[in-house]
Amino acid sequence: MPIYEYRCPRCDVFEVVRAMGAAPGVDACPTCGEPARRRFTAPHLARTGTAAFQLIDATHRSASEPQVVSGPLPSAGAPRTQPFSSNPLHRKLPRP
Repeated sequence: MPIYEYRCPRCDVFEVVRAMGAAPGVDACPTCGEPARRRFTAPHLARTGTAAFQLIDATHRSASEPQVVSGPLPSAGAPRTQPFSSNPLHRKLPRP
């Protein structure tokens, strides 16, 4: 839900959360009760650069613009070996 800002002539700026399009041009100040006019400010878009939004954008883009593989697939190569542990307690653990 969007956040709307109002400016009271006696107090200061206050914010109200309402459904989109349901904010009146004038609202009562919660502190003094005087009518306060709605302020028009820039939207809060600071969150769009976060990793979560970048992942969402990449997911939406991949639906219509899939990435093309331009090189060979990573080879399996040598089988991975399990790292060796020198802790004697690890010898008592069951082996896969």
